[in-house]
This record gives sequence, structure tokens and C-alpha cells, in this order.
Amino acid sequence: MRKRLSRAVLGAAVVSLATLGLPALAGSATAAEADRHQGNTERSVTDVVPAPVEAKADAKASFQLSPYTVIRADKGANQVADYLRDLLRPATGYRLPVVSKNWGAPAISLELGHADKRVGTEGYQLDVSRHGVTLKANTADGLFTGVQTLRQLLPSAIDAKSVQHRRWTVSGGSILDYPRFGYRGAMLDVARHFFNPDQVKTYIDQIAQYKINTLHLHLADDQGWRIEIKSWPRLATYGGQTQVGGGKGGYYTQEQYKDLVAYAASRHITVVPEIDMPGHTNAAQASYAELNCDGVAPPLRTDIEVGYSSLCINKDITYKFLDDVIREISALTPGKYVNIGGDEAHATKPEDYLTFERKVQPIVAKYGKLITGWHDIAKSQPPTSAIPQFWDTVGTNADVAAAAARGNKILFSPANKAYLDMQYNKDSPLGLHWAGYVEVKDAYDWDPATYLQGVSESQVAGVEAPLWSETLLNNDHIEYMAFPRLAGHAEIGWSPKSTHNWDAYRARLAKQGPRWTAQGIDFYRSPQVDWK
Repeated sequence: MRKRLSRAVLGAAVVSLATLGLPALAGSATAAEADRHQGNTERSVTDVVPAPVEAKADAKASFQLSPYTVIRADKGANQVADYLRDLLRPATGYRLPVVSKNWGAPAISLELGHADKRVGTEGYQLDVSRHGVTLKANTADGLFTGVQTLRQLLPSAIDAKSVQHRRWTVSGGSILDYPRFGYRGAMLDVARHFFNPDQVKTYIDQIAQYKINTLHLHLADDQGWRIEIKSWPRLATYGGQTQVGGGKGGYYTQEQYKDLVAYAASRHITVVPEIDMPGHTNAAQASYAELNCDGVAPPLRTDIEVGYSSLCINKDITYKFLDDVIREISALTPGKYVNIGGDEAHATKPEDYLTFERKVQPIVAKYGKLITGWHDIAKSQPPTSAIPQFWDTVGTNADVAAAAARGNKILFSPANKAYLDMQYNKDSPLGLHWAGYVEVKDAYDWDPATYLQGVSESQVAGVEAPLWSETLLNNDHIEYMAFPRLAGHAEIGWSPKSTHNWDAYRARLAKQGPRWTAQGIDFYRSPQVDWK
């Protein structure tokens, strides 16, 4: 989080792109037209985003998909093979059957357990020759990340939703690849504005193609509570009924949330749920008067002020409430982390904040989960298994550096680099700018291993790109703010530091434009990039 701002910041930002006369970028050209404009000869294994560890192009080794191509899958690879088939079928019109044995048909082969040991659990080896494609990995996760690379070696029209009559050539060459950091995340704020399950699934599909492996859902804040808690039902039915600027809000039933978690898992993404506390709690306090020190429920809020709310630190009911919430959410969430927020608790006295954290953190452990939270939790000296998430814009923080020295891994989301809701420039129709304007180059030009004094490469858990939703109403808005910057954050999290070069990246990024067009993504056409 996040913000030091006033009501005036929101202004007229909650508007649609269409209202401002911005072009419907996704519909500006067909995928085939975009490909012809780009020129297929420019597509190469060296064009991939995020940049691979090793890539060697061989133009004479390109492979042609045909109606006879099959996908051969080792035991344990069928889920990824089915995903790949479903990706390629709509645009090609080919059946692409998944088979366990291949009797001589041209094939894309998915092999488990035969990869170079350097690729670890998420890396892969990809070889493309005239005779077929071979993708090797040690795990299904590695095969899945390899598939995301494979799709970029095909014409961008491969992402079209209907049959495109053209040649389907996979660029030839070889790639060996694995991630720099283990945690590569995107955060979606569904509390300020509610996004229904289908909208979240769309974002999951979009982030998966850039090897993001974690989706952090900001499920509760002052303006709305978005997850059904059966032991405290008014949290959702009352606290979830509004959002920033008014509107009906909404919430996920537990079945809907479990379905979202399962859908993310099918894209090899782990969901981390967040319930922010002890501040950012007005929706909960409005739902249950007993959570307030004076026993009086405040009204629901639809503005974007921060720092005014706090759970009552010295009431036993506060911890009964949190025990119930954490118990139910933990039971619904297979991933090992639960995010307990902890930021901008300006209405909580410093000594009360520490008391609160030392009572809540053992509750998370009680239900078998580990802690993530905004970097403010570092002052409470959480267990070394906890991951503080750095969100500030400065390069020093004694509490975070001390946590890293004790053994905590730090997740990096500096607001002036990684916050996807920051405006690109003063003319941006959406977003805020309390952390500054963040153009595409600004979002790319930083290194989590050197950003914060006292935190080195080995102490970095990874990077996460948060998208706060004060000004966002729909998927077009999400896409406009996330793309193209999300791709840069994905590269920072995945690619070797040695590959980090703005001029090389902007050339590769330009070639993603036709892909986003084919997918219907309404991206921001930054003047810093020569879009193809």
C-alpha cells in the first residue's frame, strides 16, 4: 500500500477510456494484419519476454505446425499438454491430439524429468528443429513456463479466438531457461472496486503468459469486504455491498473463491489472500459494532482516504474475529501464505500495533500458514519465515534491513517502480500519482537486489506488481494500467540480471504489441516504445 493522499486525488479519474476518446486498442487491427506489419522474419528465440538465460536462434530449424501435428506428453504432463492444445486450437483449427506415444507424426513433445539440472523446478529446455519441438522440464511447473515461451515463437495470430488461414511456423533454435527469483507476483485490489470471478480469471490468463507464479488478492479494505466468512456473514453481505464512488460492490462466496484458486492453479499460479489489519478495516467495523472500541459501528465508506480505521487492540472479540477469519480463509487456500496487511495503521498507537502483531501472527501459524504482509510488519520482528513486502519509494528502511539480516526474505514492490496503478504521465486518464508518474522505462529500470540499502540478492524473495483499483472499473482499465508495465516486472523477476538492458528490452517489448492486439488487451501504447 501505499498512499499518502486526500479525497481530492481521485478527482475525475474514474472514467472509461471510451469516454475520453482513447482508441479501442485491442480492435485496432486483426492479428494477421499485425503479424504482416511486424514481419515474421523478426520473430526469434531471442525475442522472448521475459528474456531467457540462454537462447540460440537457428532460422533453418523452424518447425511447421500442420493438421497432422500431435502433442506427445509424458506421464504427469497431460495437464500442460491439454492447456497447450487449447491455446493452439482456436487460431489454427487443428485437432492437435494429446498422445502418450508418437508413431511418426510431427510432434510437440513434453518430457518430464530429463532436463538439465540447472533448470530447477520452474525452468525448462526448449529445442525447435524442422522435425519437431521438444520441451523438457523437471516439473509440470517448468513445462508450463516453457509453453509460455513456445507460444511466443509462433506468429502473434496464434492468440486469435477464431481460425486464421495462414502458415504456423515455430521459430527454430534452442533455449535453456530458469528464474532469477522464486516469487514473481501480481496483486489485484478487489476491495476498492469489486471484480467478478470471470474478470479475475481473465487477468490470471494474462499474467500467466509472462511466467508470473503468484496472484495476491487484496480481499478487504475500508471500502469493501470481498470474501464470505460463514462465522461472520455480515462482513460480506453488509461490508461488501459498496465500493469506491458508490456502486453495488460484491463479494465471492467460498465456492467462488475456491474456484478462483483452482483456476489459478491450472495456470500454475498460487493465490495469496490478504485481509489487511489492524488498519484498513472500516468495512469490517461497519459490519460488526463490537469490533469498535466504543461499540458503535461507523458508516460504510466509499472515498479513498487511508489511515483512519483500526481494530480495537485490547478487546478479546478482535482476536476471536481474526481467528475465525484466518481459519476459514486458510481452509480455502492451498497455498502456504496468508497476507495480514499491516500498513498505514496510523490510527493504531505504535505500542498497540506491536501488541496486535504479536497476537495475530501466532494465529496464522495455528492454521498451518506462513505470513506475508506489507513491510510495516518488519518492526514487529516476525518469524524469519515471514515475507515483508516493501512498498515505499525510498532506498532505506532500518526495520526491513534488520529483518533481512535476521533471515527474512524481502518481496519488492516499490510504489514508484512497481505499482501498476500509478499514472504514466499527467495526461493518463486512469490511476493516481502520489508516488510519481511511472512510464514504461521507469517501471523497468530498477533492480530489487540494489534498490534497498542492506538488502542483497540472496535476501530477495522476488518482485510483485500491485494494481490498486481506486480508479479502475473493468478489465479494459486493468489492462490499460497493467500492460505494458507488467511484462517488465515479470522480466525483472525472471531474467538474469545480465540481460537487463532497456534498449534491448524495448525492442522485444514492441513485438508483444501484436500479441496483445490478438488477445484483445487494451494496452497503453507508450511513446517510449516503437510498437510494431
